[in-house]
Amino acid sequence: MEEKHYTQRKTPRAYFHNYDAGNYFITICTAFKKHYFGEIYHDKMTLSPIGEYCKMQWEQLTAHYPYATVPLFVVMPNHVHAIVCVEKEKNKARYRPTLGIVVGGIKREVSMFARHHGFDFGWQARYHDHIIRNSEDCNRVAEYIENNVARWQQDCFYG
Repeated sequence: MEEKHYTQRKTPRAYFHNYDAGNYFITICTAFKKHYFGEIYHDKMTLSPIGEYCKMQWEQLTAHYPYATVPLFVVMPNHVHAIVCVEKEKNKARYRPTLGIVVGGIKREVSMFARHHGFDFGWQARYHDHIIRNSEDCNRVAEYIENNVARWQQDCFYG
């Protein structure tokens, strides 16, 4: 029997960090960058039903994940930017608090909503994260999120 050799897939995660506590800037994209969440008209985001539901999930995140808070986020036509703060959980016997669990939960809930309502919808398989290291970094990220709608035509996800 021939032995198969698989190449090790490179992880996009930082090797020096376990993602169980910290502040993160994340970007989650829709499949093929399709505009599932709505459109921007005159520098204002108009959300679709999926976009409204996605926004609601981010607003209620702490109710589902008490170890995580989202001080700032924006739902764009084909992606979401958020600052996610993950704290060490006191009761580790139930679950391990990580950024991946939070992002996976959001993606799952929005996907289930779309399927239940018969919407064609999909996520890009991965997401981008950036570990926020200090207040200057956090301020830069917050400014980017707050002005993302107004800068839509210059955004790398536009078009």
